[in-house]
Amino acid sequence: MNLVPKRRPLFRPPLIGQARSPIHLNKRPNQRDNGPEHRRKTMKKASSSGFPSALIFYLAIAWMAFGQEHNQEKPWLLTMDQIHKITNAVRAGKDLTPQVWPDGAQVAVALSFDFDAETNALRDGQYSPGGLSQGEYSARVAVPRILALLDKYRIPASFFVPAVTALLHPAEIKAIVKKGRHEIRLHGWIHERNSLLSEDDERLLMRKSFDTLKEMTGKAPVGIRTPSWDFSASTLRLIRELGLLYDSSLMADDRPYELLENGKPTGVVELPVEWLLDDYPYFGFERFAAVRPHITPNEVFEIWAAEFDKAYEEGTLFVLTMHPKFIGHRSRILMLESLIQHILARKNVWFATHESIARYVKK
Repeated sequence: MNLVPKRRPLFRPPLIGQARSPIHLNKRPNQRDNGPEHRRKTMKKASSSGFPSALIFYLAIAWMAFGQEHNQEKPWLLTMDQIHKITNAVRAGKDLTPQVWPDGAQVAVALSFDFDAETNALRDGQYSPGGLSQGEYSARVAVPRILALLDKYRIPASFFVPAVTALLHPAEIKAIVKKGRHEIRLHGWIHERNSLLSEDDERLLMRKSFDTLKEMTGKAPVGIRTPSWDFSASTLRLIRELGLLYDSSLMADDRPYELLENGKPTGVVELPVEWLLDDYPYFGFERFAAVRPHITPNEVFEIWAAEFDKAYEEGTLFVLTMHPKFIGHRSRILMLESLIQHILARKNVWFATHESIARYVKK
């Protein structure tokens, strides 16, 4: 008989990847600071005083969980003024769909590829060669395969590239640039989660990414897609600081629109995305999680073709988000080619980069 009593957990651990809200609407001026920066400094001090590292780690997790619950407002207690402040921080402004697309086109089509490579694994501290090899496949096989397909139909595309990916795979970056019809734009430093960063850290990483891509491509980036489409309370402000033309991370419309910050126009064009038009939900695979491909390429083709057909009917915009490590496999690249053929079967279709579309709708 086991006479040892079961130990009850001392705390409820935070959800993995869950962001702590940067908005502290009820914090009083003299309220004790239990924020993440204060907790990090305190644990660093404890580490230097000789505490066992395992104990320090345990206390750090417990304290972070406490701070998360302590600072998070119960949503049913929010006033409408507080709700308006939260929801109006970043909002959709005027519809920027033009009366007519270039050369009388009925619809604009923007194919995009998030060239993450190894950065997802590196960000999460997963250093196994098995996981990293999936990212290597992106550069070694998938990107050349994608470029060949785009060459076959002479189609431009937008590549959103973390700076670490560019530094790991400079040959592939050169190959994209050499084609002369594609663009390479911002996608974070190491595919970080913006909502978990302080404003200073997010600014530093965005600036480093900007400078790295500018040096490697010979052209300053004019657009951004935030990693995982993760927008912090500071992201739009930092986009404006860099003077970027467009963002492609938000989902308030199917049509291009202007971003508002606290109700005021920013001049930043939003080319909206949608999980329905992303290959990851269909083809993503996580070895140690329940994420598995659950739908065939032919079924994905039917969804994406129907989405395009409706965009064509409405005369608006079709933005497709793909990842080389998912779409670049043989059965899936064949499906993408079938989709391109389906689109080209229609008259008056404008394939363009995100930059070209943003500049046109902003005129």
